[in-house]
Amino acid sequence: MEYIQQNFNVNFSYGVFFSSNLFDPANTCLASFLATKAEEAYIKKLLVILDGGVAAHHPALTQQIKQYFQQVPGFQLAPEIVTIAGGEGVKNDLPLLFSLVDAIDKYAIDRHSYVIGIGGGSLLDLVGFAAAISHRGVKHIRIPTTVLSQNDSGVGVKNGVNYKGKKNFLGSFAPPAAVFNDPVFLTTLDPRDWRSGMVEAVKVALIKDAAFFNRIEENAVAMTAGDMPAMQELIYRCAELHVQHIGGAGDPFESGSSRPLDFGHWSAHKLEQLTNFELRHGEAVSIGIAVDSVYSFLLGWLPEADMHRVLTVLKNMQLPIWHPLLEKQDGKPSPVVAGLEEFREHLGGRLTISLLRAVGKGEEVHEMDLELLYKAVDICKNNQ
Repeated sequence: MEYIQQNFNVNFSYGVFFSSNLFDPANTCLASFLATKAEEAYIKKLLVILDGGVAAHHPALTQQIKQYFQQVPGFQLAPEIVTIAGGEGVKNDLPLLFSLVDAIDKYAIDRHSYVIGIGGGSLLDLVGFAAAISHRGVKHIRIPTTVLSQNDSGVGVKNGVNYKGKKNFLGSFAPPAAVFNDPVFLTTLDPRDWRSGMVEAVKVALIKDAAFFNRIEENAVAMTAGDMPAMQELIYRCAELHVQHIGGAGDPFESGSSRPLDFGHWSAHKLEQLTNFELRHGEAVSIGIAVDSVYSFLLGWLPEADMHRVLTVLKNMQLPIWHPLLEKQDGKPSPVVAGLEEFREHLGGRLTISLLRAVGKGEEVHEMDLELLYKAVDICKNNQ
């Protein structure tokens, strides 16, 4: 037998920058990054895809973007700033995906150029996937505009859209060239989006950093009321923990089934789908965290006092901890619980669920006791 063995490694590196008023001419953060990527031989192009809701709340933004990039040597902004809707619905719109691919083609955005997404996590997922499938991978820059995208999804390596009702069924692992977090965008968020974005920090603190959870616990009420310095502290630490895990766990592209950063997500993904995405992602994750924390208590892992601490933090953030779809429906299994098998498929084979051994310490299991799970649901219902 003859064969040829191929082995190679690909290095990925990107920065997550924190800077206010990103498109102020005096702010050189983004311009300085691009300057390091400029080439003397040719002009690189930039295509901006902007969330329409962000544009509406920041009416001067489009003009600011155009003026800002005029001062960046070596780059040329495409003549159109493509403005699309934001929100989860964009991930269910395949014609919209291909319209972005068409824009990349129309404005000749090659693999040396950049697509810049400005918006919430759903828009960034869509834009990143459009870039990833164009020319086998156009570079993309993310400018997240929500709490959730600044502290979690926007700093990661995944992109994707929903397909046949399955969340992120079509997607890619395509790390961004860079991420720029600007707190000014958070000032115009809907209160639901402000609140629900905090839950990913609760999640990562519970599985990785007890001291961070303590800090969140102290500031939960103030942050929910709009304390920006506390929110910026939360976003930075949450993003830092996510980035450290993605780069340090040895499986950034999730070749295996271990996904501790999905604590609370197995039920959340199904709840989003079953409610036709009326539940915000963060609201669904809050419910998922509550159920899995109570389940951890029922296993004898998490002390009862700590279980109640988790529920109290979520309630202090004005987030839900229960939904009727978690209960059996006319004697039939809960449609959310039935989603466990779908989550196993999404993981690529073996069911792997993250639970809590303690505040700050996650541990994975490969099966769930359904009777115990329904008891956890009842406790969440009774503690609303």
